[in-house]
Amino acid sequence: MEDDREWMYEGRIVNGMFSNEWGDKVDEFVAFALRHPECVNGGTAIRCPCTLVKCQNKKFLNVETVKVHLYRNGFVPDYYVWIYHGEKQIHQRCSSSVRVSVSETDQMVSDNMNHTTYHRMVCDAAGPEFNPDEEPNAEARNFYDMIRAGDKPVYEGNSKHTQLSAAVRMLEIKCRHRCSQAWFDDMSNFIQELLPQDNLMPLDFYSTKKLVRGLGLPVQVIHCCVNNCMIYWGDDSDLNSCKKCGHARYKQKVRGSRNRLYIRKLKVPYKKMHYFPITPRLQRLYASTATANEMRWHSEHHMEDGKMCHPSDAPAWKHFDGCFPDFSSEVRNVRLGLFADGFQPFGQSGQQYSLWPVVVTPYNLPPDLCMKEEFMFLTVLVPGPTNPKGKIDVFLQPLIAELKSLWGVGVQTYDISKRQNFQMCAALMWTINDFPAYSMMSGWSTAGMLACPHCMEDSDAFRLIKSGKQSWFDNHRKFLPMNHPYRRNTKDFIKNRKVTKQFPGVRSGDEILQDLNNRGLRKVIDVDAEVVNAAISKTCGWNKRSIFWDFPYWREHLLRHNLDVMHIEKNVFDNIFNTVFNIPGKTKDTYKSRDELNKYCRRPQFGQNLVTSKYPDVPFVLNKSQKKDVLEWVKKLRFPDGYASNLGRCVDANKLKMFGMKSHDCHVFMQRLLPIALREFLPNRIWEPITEISLFFKQLTSSSLTDEELRNLNEQIPVILCNLEKIFPPSFFDSMEHLPVHLAYEARIAGPVHYRWMYPPERYLRKIKHKIMNKAQVEGSISIGYIMDEAAKLASFYFKEGDPTLPLKEKRNEVYLDDIVDDDMFEIFKPPGKAICAEGKRYLADNEYTATHLYVLMNCPEVQPFINVFVTEKRKQFPNLNDEAVNALTEQEFPSWFEKY
Repeated sequence: MEDDREWMYEGRIVNGMFSNEWGDKVDEFVAFALRHPECVNGGTAIRCPCTLVKCQNKKFLNVETVKVHLYRNGFVPDYYVWIYHGEKQIHQRCSSSVRVSVSETDQMVSDNMNHTTYHRMVCDAAGPEFNPDEEPNAEARNFYDMIRAGDKPVYEGNSKHTQLSAAVRMLEIKCRHRCSQAWFDDMSNFIQELLPQDNLMPLDFYSTKKLVRGLGLPVQVIHCCVNNCMIYWGDDSDLNSCKKCGHARYKQKVRGSRNRLYIRKLKVPYKKMHYFPITPRLQRLYASTATANEMRWHSEHHMEDGKMCHPSDAPAWKHFDGCFPDFSSEVRNVRLGLFADGFQPFGQSGQQYSLWPVVVTPYNLPPDLCMKEEFMFLTVLVPGPTNPKGKIDVFLQPLIAELKSLWGVGVQTYDISKRQNFQMCAALMWTINDFPAYSMMSGWSTAGMLACPHCMEDSDAFRLIKSGKQSWFDNHRKFLPMNHPYRRNTKDFIKNRKVTKQFPGVRSGDEILQDLNNRGLRKVIDVDAEVVNAAISKTCGWNKRSIFWDFPYWREHLLRHNLDVMHIEKNVFDNIFNTVFNIPGKTKDTYKSRDELNKYCRRPQFGQNLVTSKYPDVPFVLNKSQKKDVLEWVKKLRFPDGYASNLGRCVDANKLKMFGMKSHDCHVFMQRLLPIALREFLPNRIWEPITEISLFFKQLTSSSLTDEELRNLNEQIPVILCNLEKIFPPSFFDSMEHLPVHLAYEARIAGPVHYRWMYPPERYLRKIKHKIMNKAQVEGSISIGYIMDEAAKLASFYFKEGDPTLPLKEKRNEVYLDDIVDDDMFEIFKPPGKAICAEGKRYLADNEYTATHLYVLMNCPEVQPFINVFVTEKRKQFPNLNDEAVNALTEQEFPSWFEKY
């Protein structure tokens, strides 16, 4: 392209005269610009690309004036790509798994226009309406201050950093490493000692925050009733007391003598929440070249081989598109997920305090960016110290109102990737919560015998006689085909019981809404909600009408609230492991369980011995030596770096148990280790169902899924649960052991699990928790830290290295040798690495050498053609061999065959 446009900088003046050929080219340039209305202002004005400081593609002038300027001053240097006059940008992608979308041409033009990258950052943060050439108003003053700071070197002679770039880089380092303000001030003072006296480096954290305050996004502080009855917002913003409980809004501090009272003038509320509007945060995704293109990924990619790798591939997304074609026709409209969870900011031993952040994340992004921390937006901080429980809807009112506005009206947004304004709308797809919070969001109680939100009133749960707990034992035969033999089995399940009924299916949104209306349930924000809902909840599983039903599209969703696979998998693992290891206080095989076992099942061999009054051992519990063997094996296990934590530290060899296992530890143990650990110690009829439930979770949590695979899982899981019911007692099966029967259905409707489970939200809550610097003001401390983090996040998109989602430091065993490329090296040896311990030498044993040799051959792409030849020869030689036999033969004979080939 540069070869085609060298005329812009050559031949303007020939023999002291303006060249006619050059003038014709200028006319072609102007005509090209006028053919792109999005780059024309008022029909006749375009940006002037001459070299004048006031122009340089910043100022709109009429076309004749532009021609005069170009004749007189020439084009701004290196403006080969006319991006300000309608020419498409050229985007560059990184080869990393996390992509960068930084425009080469934007960088080129910025450099050529004497605009630094940080100038673009300020303009992107200010929005398309911001014009640097106009006189500033009070609101725009922050952006002008930053632009001026972006023009001043941090000290005379420094060409790398300006005052602005140094400030945002320091702020980003503080946020990334979670440093305190005192550290920032001390480091700033130390840097001052290293720089010349006339430097412009910010003196402390306050001056840095003041300089970059324009990069932050808004936050609203809303007063609340101390009893969580209401928020003083909207029509209720002027009230001085709660309209439900009558509690005063403001604290009253009385001073003075007994006869004279003084009330302080400053009104301090008893409680307040923080609300972070979602609209400007979504707009910023389209304002930056690093993210604007990626927000259209969901509509531009195509499924491969019928595999769902993103929610946009799933039926729920496509069903919503079909119901609302006007919304789906604009691919830049945003699909959102919402999750809420509580945490204790002071640790387990500190003050009891329950803080509930509500976070929203967009699903438009590609898989490698979706659900990343950089694209999770804190919207509501529900204040403590008490758990809001069913009253969380009170604090969601501002968010629901804003999302309703984004659905019905939308907001004008500037898309920098297409350089045009569009009306951005948004829709909430579903919520993501653990099981207790599921009740808070949906309004369906997740406690008791109606806890399952899919079965609802069709549940067959019952209360156990001795323990008094609810049991979902023998609640899964109704999911089997009508001709399945388990339906007629009267021995292995509840004795003398056959199952003829069938699960009716999940209710539609219209059916649920009709049920809510018929029962007369109220929203918690209604004045009489507490009394009315309490009476109705005694006769059904509903405890309120969720505020999410205010959305006009909510009834059309195929899935509104997700069952959390993370917590379900952990609970299933805990029950199996604690029961098999017979952990006191946690095992489900208790004396009460044995006593009531034969009241429900026909298992006399496990009943109490009338002579000794003892209960016999059961085959699914390990003995002491077997427990020791398993725990010793776990203690010696080593995993790839970053794959799992050190499980050896969770082993208690004295009490023969494991402790302190996090959700991800249980995830790894359940899917990878449990079948191996129990293989030699349990009978096949017990080991196989445990292995099947392990493989079920492994397949369910795959990164890509096909409809056929999910149909198979949906058919297999009732059989797996029935096989477990044949082994374990009724007390084993609580609601968590029942919920897996619905997980394959949800995955088939909504897509891969890792977009809808609580791992990313839980990690994000940990990040929020680290922002608490002042434990006396928890919410305010988080709010300030989050605003600063947003400013640093925006700035990091404009750093030289580009993408903030790339790892900023190497992991322990990673090295990057991008400049070293050996074409003769086999592919398997190209990924670089480094030693994790001191250098040493030893000879491999024969079995180790054979295994290593085989691994290299089987995983080397260059050897694959020879493997195909070997397999073809063996199939001709032995036509009746199945795939397993061929694989075994390949492992045994291929290395020696390959050596002779």
